Amino acid sequence: MTTEIAKKKVAKVFDQIADALESGVYGEKTKIGITTLGSEHGVEEVIKGAELAAKQSADIEVVLIGPKVDTDLSLIAETDCAETAHQKMEELLQVGDIDACVTNHFNFPIGVSTVGKVITPGKGEELIIATSTGTSATDRISAMIKNALYGIIAAKATGVEEPTIGILNVDGARQVEKALKELDENGYKINFAESIRSDGGCVMRGNDLLVGAADVMVTDTLTGNLLMKLFSAFNTGGSYEALGYGYGPGIGEDYDQIINIISSASGAPVIAGAIRYAADAAQGKIIKVTTEEFKAARDAGLDEIIANIESSDVEKTDKEVSPPPEKTVTEEISGLDILTLDDAMHTLWKEGIYAETGMGCTGPVILIASEDEEEAIRILEKNKFI
Repeated sequence: MTTEIAKKKVAKVFDQIADALESGVYGEKTKIGITTLGSEHGVEEVIKGAELAAKQSADIEVVLIGPKVDTDLSLIAETDCAETAHQKMEELLQVGDIDACVTNHFNFPIGVSTVGKVITPGKGEELIIATSTGTSATDRISAMIKNALYGIIAAKATGVEEPTIGILNVDGARQVEKALKELDENGYKINFAESIRSDGGCVMRGNDLLVGAADVMVTDTLTGNLLMKLFSAFNTGGSYEALGYGYGPGIGEDYDQIINIISSASGAPVIAGAIRYAADAAQGKIIKVTTEEFKAARDAGLDEIIANIESSDVEKTDKEVSPPPEKTVTEEISGLDILTLDDAMHTLWKEGIYAETGMGCTGPVILIASEDEEEAIRILEKNKFI
C-alpha cells in the first residue's frame, strides 16, 4: 500500500468517526444516488427532495447525478443529458460507488417491475403496491403471480417479516388467488390478508385500498401505476405528488441493481420518501432476499404453476421465429397491449425488422432502430397491434 493510499484510508476513517459523533450513527452510510433531470417541477424540486432526505435520515448519504447546482450535497457525476445520467447511474451501481439510485422514467427489461409504496388516507397505513411500473411477464396472470412475489420481497427487505397479501379485484384476480394458494399449500408460506368487507376473503375492494387492509396489494402493473398517482396526488389536484415513497425498486429474478423510480410529477416529499425506500431496500439486502424468495417459490412449484396457466391460454403467434441481426434501438412505439407485446415483436422479426420490448411511461413499447421506425409502424398498424 502506497503512503498516499494509506493517508486516504486514514482520512476516511476519521471522517466517519466525525460523522458518527455528530449524527450518532456509526459505520458507513448508505450512499443513494439520484438523477436530477426529468422533473416537471424542475431540478430545484429534486434537489429539495434530496436535501430533505439527507436531513431526515442520518444513515443516508445522498449524491447527485446531473447538472451542477448550488447545494451542499455532493455531485458524483455531472451531466446535462438525461440519457447520460442513466448511463452514469448504472456505471456507479456496477462498481459499487453507490448502493442504490432514485431516477425518473427508466426502461427496465421484461421480467422486472417496480414495487411502489403509498400512505393510505383511511388510517395513514403504509401500503405496498405490487407492481407500479415495468412488466413482470407478458401473460397477465403470470405477471400478477410474480407481482405478488415481488411485493413479498420488497416488504421483507424493508422490515416487514411476515407481510399480509391482498389481491385487488381486477381481471384475473381469482386465477391469481388460486395460484398463490397452491403455492402456499406446496410450502411457500403466504399470509393472506382479510378484506374489511363483511364477506371477507383476500380479494380486495376499493375500501380495502383506502384503509390499507393488507401490507401488499397485488394488481396488474398499469392499475398499480394509476393507484400510485391517485394516492400520491389526490390532495393536490393531480399535478404534484406529495405523499408516499414513490414507485419503488425494480425487482426481477436475475436483476442485480437497486433502482427506485419516481414520476416526473413527484414533489420533494415523495422524492425524499423514495430515497428512504431505496436506502431501506439496500440495507435490507433486497437482491439477496430476491434470490432466497425465488428459490423457495420454485421449490414450491412456481414454474409448474405458471406453465400450466400459460399452456391453457389461447395459442399465440409462433414464438420460434429467430430475430434479425441485432441493431441499436433508440425509438419507442407505444399504444400496444401488454398481452400482444411479444406477438408484435415477433411479427416485426418475421418481416426482417429487429425489435425489442420494453415498458415506457404510459405502458408497453416496442423499441426499434430509428431507420426502421416508419416501416415498423406500418406493419404494426396493418396487423392491428396499434
